[in-house]
Amino acid sequence: MEMKMHGWTGNIATIDLDSGAIKHAPLPKDLARDFIGGRGLGVALLCNRADPGVDALHAPLILAVGPLTGIAPMSGRHSFVTKSPLTKTILDSSGGGFFGSELKRAGFDAVEITRESDSPVYIVIDDGEVSIRDASDIWGMNVRKTTDLLAGRHRGRVACIGRAGENCVRFANVMNDYTHACGRGGIGAVVGFKKLKAIVVKGTGKPGVADEEAFKSANEEVSRLLRASPPLKSLSTYGTPSLANLISRFRLLPTRNFRDVQFRDGESASAVSLESSTSPVSSMSGEHIKENYRLKRHSCHKCSIACRQSTQEGIEIPEYETIAMFGPDCENSDFDKIMDTNRICNDYGMDTISCGSTIACHQEICEESCDIAELAARIGEREGLGRELSMGSKAYSDAKNAGHASMHSKGLELPGYDPRGALGQALAYATSNRGGCHTRAYMIAPEIIGKPKLIDRHTLIGKPGLVCVFQNLSAAIDSIMMCSFSSFALSSEEYSNMLSAVCGLTYTSEDLLRAGERIWNVERLFNLRAGFSRADDTLPDRFFGDYGIVQAEFEDALGEYYRFRGWDPEGVPSERKLEELGLRLEIG
Repeated sequence: MEMKMHGWTGNIATIDLDSGAIKHAPLPKDLARDFIGGRGLGVALLCNRADPGVDALHAPLILAVGPLTGIAPMSGRHSFVTKSPLTKTILDSSGGGFFGSELKRAGFDAVEITRESDSPVYIVIDDGEVSIRDASDIWGMNVRKTTDLLAGRHRGRVACIGRAGENCVRFANVMNDYTHACGRGGIGAVVGFKKLKAIVVKGTGKPGVADEEAFKSANEEVSRLLRASPPLKSLSTYGTPSLANLISRFRLLPTRNFRDVQFRDGESASAVSLESSTSPVSSMSGEHIKENYRLKRHSCHKCSIACRQSTQEGIEIPEYETIAMFGPDCENSDFDKIMDTNRICNDYGMDTISCGSTIACHQEICEESCDIAELAARIGEREGLGRELSMGSKAYSDAKNAGHASMHSKGLELPGYDPRGALGQALAYATSNRGGCHTRAYMIAPEIIGKPKLIDRHTLIGKPGLVCVFQNLSAAIDSIMMCSFSSFALSSEEYSNMLSAVCGLTYTSEDLLRAGERIWNVERLFNLRAGFSRADDTLPDRFFGDYGIVQAEFEDALGEYYRFRGWDPEGVPSERKLEELGLRLEIG
């Protein structure tokens, strides 16, 4: 099928860090049509290049943007895709800010990075020109110093690793614009192992739009819906900490390494008291932060929500998940300590969910409290106890013969929503292709927030099909490269209208969801060939049994989920399903 490249730049760069060879190639049009961009494009390229059994640190690294990056509202995003050194699953990670839009303007849909350099390097992408530079003078720096130095040197946008990535901490991030993270799963460790310190991008191009009138109409409708959304208004006012009181009130707040579900300024409530009254996490809530700190709001490219906040002095306000994991989950009620630890993690380039959960796991095993800020820095440096914890909670707890203390799925630590009180989210955690993650299918939206409508959070009935739809839509949103928060206001129809106008192709709502389903199945095939099976689609034993999830009901729901997916009883995609999705990819 012939098509003009509107939305896409049509260009891919491939960089071999061992030889220094840089090649340019056109973006295959069928790949663009079927996998869209961002996460989907990165997954398709990775699966064409990498054996699923490859050691994760040696896996190729794909950086990709989407056709709506830098064009649509809330579209300043980019994705890294590789194999996770933490979980051994396929891994994609999306970040906001301005880096993705700059890469698009520089003329690339994707950058493939292969093999390892013998010495520290960084990559410069400047309006279609790609070069590899010596990074000896910045190796050993953390994120802020690295960003300042390279941004000043090249007048471009910077994505980089800190000391955690250099030290191959298994949950290291790639950071851009200082505080925006491609987190979860250890993207930064893969980058650090390749001796790649940073990528600097600078572009002056303007992404093309196929149908300006249709785009204007779709853009106006999308902007209207975003402005009218109550959840987005709350995010704009309070940031993601606005969730703290709500999640506490619904008894979903991870406390004492998920042993409890409530937290009162340092006092925990027993997990068996699931019907007890709730109280706000007063010192950590968005309302308290707004009242007690002088704040500045920060937005990503083309975003009017501006959900990120910092103090007037420039100290970043933690996201809700960071507050949950470094606060109640670590038995800590000192919000200033949470802020200090968050800032340390951002500068070292570490995932705050995995870091906080791993510290909580250690505290349970050793029955001792820790200075979380000091320990986070030791993890980033891989010093002493920090070296043990830098492998993540699963590896750490297994080494201590205490596997029960790691709160993970497929090796990825669970975030700030206890699955016992939101059973759709429980199923979403267990079936997530990158492990215990809330963004693969944010079932908290219908089960707690009431978007698109409120459903019964205490049952698994009707959830398997809904989880599939949420997962498919999430994969599609991550591929067109709009912020996942936009789904509080938009449906697949608005996304597909926007995509059609920009690309000049007809994408219906069904086409968009089918693309998401295609991406999900390719990720599943990669994981199966990497050694994963139905046995991995589960949660820690802590969440089952008395006062928890009924194991038999969960297994029934998992089987129903597989049937909705068109997979066999062991969770393997059927030939019929793959043919229906037009999948001809050879994995590896």
